[in-house]
Amino acid sequence: MRGKHRNAVSSWLQPEPTNWWHVVDDAIEEDVGSGDLTSGCIDPEQTSRFYIEVQGDGVICGLGIAEYLLTPYPSDPDGCGLATLSTDGDLVERGQRVCEGNLPTRRVLMAERTLLNFMMHLSGVATLTRHFVDKVQGTKAKITDTRKTIPTLRSLQKYAVRCGGGHNHRMGLFDGVLLKDNHIAATGSIRSTIARVRDYAPHLVKIEVECTSIEQVDEAVEAGADVILLDNMDPFMMRDAVKKYEGRVVFEASGGISHDTVRGVAQTGVDLISLGMLTHSAPALPMHLELA
Repeated sequence: MRGKHRNAVSSWLQPEPTNWWHVVDDAIEEDVGSGDLTSGCIDPEQTSRFYIEVQGDGVICGLGIAEYLLTPYPSDPDGCGLATLSTDGDLVERGQRVCEGNLPTRRVLMAERTLLNFMMHLSGVATLTRHFVDKVQGTKAKITDTRKTIPTLRSLQKYAVRCGGGHNHRMGLFDGVLLKDNHIAATGSIRSTIARVRDYAPHLVKIEVECTSIEQVDEAVEAGADVILLDNMDPFMMRDAVKKYEGRVVFEASGGISHDTVRGVAQTGVDLISLGMLTHSAPALPMHLELA
């Protein structure tokens, strides 16, 4: 199945996640190995109608993977096909069908678990993100992800955050600078750390500094930071920092933020609220594939 229908995929919202098909191919290989022993009991010429149904309310995500794995091959019998009934980012309800089709039965059952694993997880990320986005409606704060992602799934998880109405932080260490406490401890001060990065970083790259006190915020702003990460600060300290330097830098809040506290954080005036839980703790949105 590896690379079989790379050019057939059209369900992704843009920008499409990068190199996702390698991850999907590896997942199929992991599950199928040398062949699906269970489905050997089924006539190889048999075809079946099938559908994928959501079993809870949420935001759908991952239909591009469904299209990748379940698009008919040119050699398939007449009457085979796949229809996606939703678009990534759509709100869906329990009992709603998100895609349906007709394919060789063996192929459907071979792809079933891998496909559902991806779609349930990505839809869970999108759904959790939407919950937080809804919580901060009416404020200027944007909900963003972090690098606390499952290895090899970062591009897909960050795509799911966008489908849920959130925004992406840096993709990795290569496309943004975030100076944390350990970087500062290793170089001696916020000012010297920023100066060193300025010597080699491309001019289009922004520098963000993690701060835990107003004194650190003062030093970072005066040293030329573009973004200030207010780490585990209480809302009163956040509000003071924003009031002091609003318009000079972008403020991001992070650390210990929950469903119950996120709106209060947003009301301090910060521009961004980053949440690791969007990608490392999102519960799956349940769904199943059934033969019709």
